Amino acid sequence: MKQLAAWRGDTLLLGKVWLAESATERMQGLLGRPPLAADEAMLIQPCRLIHTVGMAYPLDLAFVDKQGRVRKLVSQLRPARMAGCLSATATLEMAPGTIDRLGLVTGEQLHWRPA
Repeated sequence: MKQLAAWRGDTLLLGKVWLAESATERMQGLLGRPPLAADEAMLIQPCRLIHTVGMAYPLDLAFVDKQGRVRKLVSQLRPARMAGCLSATATLEMAPGTIDRLGLVTGEQLHWRPA
């Protein structure tokens, strides 16, 4: 699985972002993995809908379009729930509290660089 970093302009937001782009990687996602650390995330691409069935911990989600623009934010999605955004092409899964800590807002532009 490729590792990227998430940036807002010249500001590093998340230093360890795993890219899940194959069907197998997307299906597995974070299932069976320990909770994410504050600087970790998983970018699932393509992805418009997330479920947390089988998860043991909540997630913060940023749904982004193909330009990296944040289309929808979901804070602390608990286990056994679903969230989605039809205008998104990818979903960034983050540790709970990350949206507030980073000050993410709908409409802002994120981009990805090799870690």
